[in-house]
Amino acid sequence: MSNSSGINAPGRIKLHIVVPCYNEEEVLPEACRQFDALLGRLIDKGKIAADSGIIFVDDGSADATWALIEQAARQRPRVAGLKLSRNRGHQNAVLAGMMTADGDAVVTIDADLQDDIEAIERMVDRHLEGADIVYGVRNERATDTFFKRNSAVLFYRTLAFFGVELVHNHADFRLMSRRAIEALRDYREVNLYLRGIVPLIGYRSAVVEYERRERFAGESKYPLSKMIKLAMQAITSFSTVPLQIITVTGFVVFAGAMAVSAWVLWISLFTDRAVPGWASTVLPMTVLGGIQILCLGVIGAYLGKIYGEVKARPRYVIEQITQPAPEGTPAVAGQAPRETETVAP
Repeated sequence: MSNSSGINAPGRIKLHIVVPCYNEEEVLPEACRQFDALLGRLIDKGKIAADSGIIFVDDGSADATWALIEQAARQRPRVAGLKLSRNRGHQNAVLAGMMTADGDAVVTIDADLQDDIEAIERMVDRHLEGADIVYGVRNERATDTFFKRNSAVLFYRTLAFFGVELVHNHADFRLMSRRAIEALRDYREVNLYLRGIVPLIGYRSAVVEYERRERFAGESKYPLSKMIKLAMQAITSFSTVPLQIITVTGFVVFAGAMAVSAWVLWISLFTDRAVPGWASTVLPMTVLGGIQILCLGVIGAYLGKIYGEVKARPRYVIEQITQPAPEGTPAVAGQAPRETETVAP
């Protein structure tokens, strides 16, 4: 989106808010209203440019999400839509929006309104003070269920144990400057985990804390199964600790096997308690067989990652873009830009 003059006031940044959506028809109208109102307030305060906007990314939704995005784009001059050709997952949807936006700074936030959108103003302030990356960090989880709260704690502790560098209690609510986004383009992983990649960029960062709210409507798109999958994605993409554990396990098993062999030999030679063939056959088969299967599973997970990276398939395909047009100009729709192309809503 652009303002009528095409010129931004000095000191104002062009801000884009990228909102990934998957089956969010229940919450989308309210989310659109709140994000649009927020941008209006920030524009009035002189903190962002008049051509700032919102990009809703439809991640292959099966409900009316895309229709609502199209409707919002027709009715609100700051709203644009990006439709992926199929469901590619939350991380790829976030990346698609970021690579499409052309703002001086881009905020990514989920559509469920659990993250406090008022924290975006503080993120902009930290960015204006010099931070290239501003992380939105939850200061408490009072609104989460007991299971959700404790599973999240387990998630972060597990990743920390395996040496994955993360910002604790940070999901994907963050602000990134233009140069940070351009640096992110150089990270070409197919197995995408942005929470681990963004800290690797290394530019100056800051933290804005906020209170987590209850979901406005609809159901969570991150059940336990997806959390486990996300954890495995993070571990196998950013840590070789499981492979190191296999090496250590190999030495431990070898030492244990030598000890058991010595014990079996002692029983056989110096006592009459030995059952011929039992200890020397059953025990090593059971122990070594279980460990071998475990190790093959871990190695297989890493080989699977290599397989995906070597094929280097596109992380997403854009099927359609819906954007509001300036006065007197028809809106552009149905375009399918390449993954790295930039489209200004």
